[in-house]
Amino acid sequence: MEFQIQATCANSSARAGTIATQRGKIQTPVFMPVGTVGTVKAIHTRELKDDINAPIILGNTYHLFVRPGLEVIEKAGGLHKFIGWDRPMLTDSGGYQVYSLAGIRKIKEEGVHFSSHVDGTKLFFTPEYVMDIQRSLGADIIMAFDECVSWPCEYGYAEKSVDMTHRWLQRCINRLKETEPKYGFEQTMFPIVQGSVFKDLRIKSAEFIASTNCEGNAIGGLSVGEPAENMYETTELVCNILPKDKPRYLMGVGKPENILECISLGVDMFDCVMPTRNGRNGMIFTTEGIVNIKNARWKDDFSPLNVEPISFVDTDYSKSYLRHLIISGERLGSQIASIANLSLYQWLVRQAREHIVQGDFYEWKKMMVKKITTRL
Repeated sequence: MEFQIQATCANSSARAGTIATQRGKIQTPVFMPVGTVGTVKAIHTRELKDDINAPIILGNTYHLFVRPGLEVIEKAGGLHKFIGWDRPMLTDSGGYQVYSLAGIRKIKEEGVHFSSHVDGTKLFFTPEYVMDIQRSLGADIIMAFDECVSWPCEYGYAEKSVDMTHRWLQRCINRLKETEPKYGFEQTMFPIVQGSVFKDLRIKSAEFIASTNCEGNAIGGLSVGEPAENMYETTELVCNILPKDKPRYLMGVGKPENILECISLGVDMFDCVMPTRNGRNGMIFTTEGIVNIKNARWKDDFSPLNVEPISFVDTDYSKSYLRHLIISGERLGSQIASIANLSLYQWLVRQAREHIVQGDFYEWKKMMVKKITTRL
């Protein structure tokens, strides 16, 4: 994997770059639609390519391990072939499930014991095994196994967790050196900075992550309930420590305004379930603000979903029709809303890139944040 920076912003830390992988180039800033179990919910692969034009998507190691399982994916020739996706892909290591499945897991130095959320089967994830699973999945960018702690979190626990995450990282690095990719494509591992919202722990973790000299780096443990101010402070702190010549990935973030603010702090890569999850529930992100499509005010509104054409949904479907579908529980409503939101997210990061290159990102960002946070 190679990363090159084409432009920077004079009034912020925003930058426009290109990540080159064997499966294609990714222009940054970039937003990665989340395909947890091998599908971005309610979206066809062709729509991800043609209408949304996503350059990279994300899958999840834990969920894919549980269903359909490694045997099926390996027989298919890897996750790319299994789901019909020929562009770059990133797999999350399952570290987030250490946080989100707290009720059915137990953490030890050796690894994490899970009870499958599907059928209760006992699972044991070690850093080494997580690397082996991601070899079998075959993603272009893979993540180190870490612990994502909850918020709020006691300092003592966060400190022990950071130290363990660093030890796990070294085990991940060692395992990758012992193994090879399975499908003829190189795999690049990103380590993950942790430390909750504690400044000294984040500095310690970021410095350790930077010292491993991996080809890219991630920031985890944010967007788990902490105030936005804490997210921004932590992100800025960490970005000032992580190498400038390598991509920075802020995991699980977030709202459109969060993405723009964190681009200005130096982040290159984002993912979040929000555009699809919120879309299925009737929240539509547009270039002019946020639409709750269930509101009665949209019942007779036959205007398109977005002010500027972004995808086919803008010209083919009105707010009135989408409201009808969502309220009726029709699956087409989820599909239209998800495509609309993902299109908006892709448009937003591409516009951010253009304005970084043009040199007016800072002014454009301030204007856009006001617009996209308006409730319509």
